[in-house]
Amino acid sequence: MNIYRIGSEPGIPFAASQLRKYLARATGEKFGIRSRKRYNKTKPGIWVGQFADFEGLVPAPASENPLDDEVFIRLGRTGGIIAGANPRSVLLAVYRYLREVGFRWIRPGEDGEVIPNLKNPVKAVRVHERASYRHRGICMEGAVSYQHARDMVDWIPKAGMNAYLVQFHRPQQFFQRWYEHEYNSRWARQGFTFAQSGPLTRDLLGEARKRGIILHRIGHGWTSEPLGIRTTGWAKHTGKISAKAAKYFAQVNGKRRLWYDIAVDTQLCYGNPKARRLITDSVVEYARRHPGVEVIHFWLADSANNHCECRLCRRHRPADLYVKMLNEVDEQLTRLGVKTKITFLIYLDLLWPPATEQIRNPDRFILMFAPISRSYSTSFGASLKPAGMTPYRRNKLKMPAGPGENVAYLRAWQKEFNGDSFDFDYHFWRDLYKDPGQYAMARVLHQDIRDLRAIGLNGLIDGQSQRFGMPSALGMTVMARTLWNRNLTFRQIADDYFDAAFGKAGPAAEKYLRTLSALFNPRLLRQELTAAQQRKCVGKLKKIPALIENFQPMIERGMSLAEPAQARSWKYLKYHGRMSLLLCRYLLAMCSGQADEAKRRAWDFIEYVRRNERYFHRAFDAASCLNGLSPLLGFTYEELA
Repeated sequence: MNIYRIGSEPGIPFAASQLRKYLARATGEKFGIRSRKRYNKTKPGIWVGQFADFEGLVPAPASENPLDDEVFIRLGRTGGIIAGANPRSVLLAVYRYLREVGFRWIRPGEDGEVIPNLKNPVKAVRVHERASYRHRGICMEGAVSYQHARDMVDWIPKAGMNAYLVQFHRPQQFFQRWYEHEYNSRWARQGFTFAQSGPLTRDLLGEARKRGIILHRIGHGWTSEPLGIRTTGWAKHTGKISAKAAKYFAQVNGKRRLWYDIAVDTQLCYGNPKARRLITDSVVEYARRHPGVEVIHFWLADSANNHCECRLCRRHRPADLYVKMLNEVDEQLTRLGVKTKITFLIYLDLLWPPATEQIRNPDRFILMFAPISRSYSTSFGASLKPAGMTPYRRNKLKMPAGPGENVAYLRAWQKEFNGDSFDFDYHFWRDLYKDPGQYAMARVLHQDIRDLRAIGLNGLIDGQSQRFGMPSALGMTVMARTLWNRNLTFRQIADDYFDAAFGKAGPAAEKYLRTLSALFNPRLLRQELTAAQQRKCVGKLKKIPALIENFQPMIERGMSLAEPAQARSWKYLKYHGRMSLLLCRYLLAMCSGQADEAKRRAWDFIEYVRRNERYFHRAFDAASCLNGLSPLLGFTYEELA
């Protein structure tokens, strides 16, 4: 059977090649790809293209916004149509069809592919869906090899997501954490230079473009790169700082200097028009030179309570000076005819909205709400009762903790800006390691996403590790599928996922992880409990060793399954069980007040993760785990690094 491709925009050729690849693997048959300029109903086969290519057969897209996704599938035994509202949606439609006939991608990488055995090359499928949310993306964080990042980019459209954010001009620190094995002295450390990060970044962006993925770029670095200070992460700056650059640093406690020697954390003197112009010119020049980047993130420094106190700045809230710069960027881009979207950030001190300034061209901008100080013990939906804001006091701010408190600040901004927006959250940054079963957090995440519409946000980009398949990828599957269809219940998603990932014993694996979450109590690992409450956790913690031991025979049987991806899922549970047992022993000692024993048990856990990382690194970010749990385990960054 032939596959007929209409169009060559990024996403469409790759969509046709993916359809051929996976149908051939499932059937053992060969499929040819033919390029055509228009649809011909007399030629049987599978036709792949955009809605507009099938006039009269496919309805017009519900939205004209190029960032919105919609798919249309009408296939019978002799072929039919797979169409998307835009080139990117064509690829999403292909994967949506493959899902309908039994394919699953239960985690990134080839070892996460579940390929059905199909007797017939095509199956009757009728689907017409529009994504519930516009923004459905991932932001690179953690320790990352090129292959880890590429696997993530490959998985994004397979999961129905559409965007990828690569921070900094080059994400060197994320690559460096992996290639130099920052948290693992048991793995040989190879040097990784700034020059090496260039080709990796270009190749990765090329993989995203090939798939038509919406590219989001930069975020951090605008407050240092224009001053000639190379910024690739949060490492301390060791080079010289010129007097020309230093005069633009924020004046805090009477001094202008790098904030704790970290350039990316250092605010500038935004009240100074020359400082603002350095930044805005840099943003505009990047947009002009990179037309393939659809969304540029323009963020200020990554630290709180360190804004400039000089006479030019202290009369203004940081948000007012920020909005001034946003308007200045827009004016320049408009003059140049550049249509790139600019994302601005509501975060830390910028949670407090402007008092005097207003964004003049809302269509240029996307609001990004980043509640980094929130707890993940409750969802947005559980906290939608109105909460108050604390008064703005320069450099003496206390950040909101609960989801509801954070939403109060979002509401204040929404009175000033009614344009496009999304949630930038951190479920899979460090918090996933604070729920060993990752089941409770998946339920909170599901409710968070369903509630985005209620709080006026049009999607989610999660700043997170690129590796999340151990003990399971339930949470990420919940994220992707709920962003596509917010009406899916948690039960529908979980049933489908555990069946695909673990086979017939999927319900047993789900019960095991659900019980593990309940016995560990994520609030304990998030350090949200008092000492008295911690002591009450001992009874449940004591049940964990028996739970893990009794489940081992099930794991051993699962590891011998004929389906390789499912067998791998069970093997990950085996490693995770030992890891969980060691963490449990530490928590028992900690909750019982046995400080010396707790320290020994913490080190046992750390060493197990380090020794075995090479066996599960494709599904588990050891560096992010140890970093995220270091405050709980009682070890400093320096001791672990």
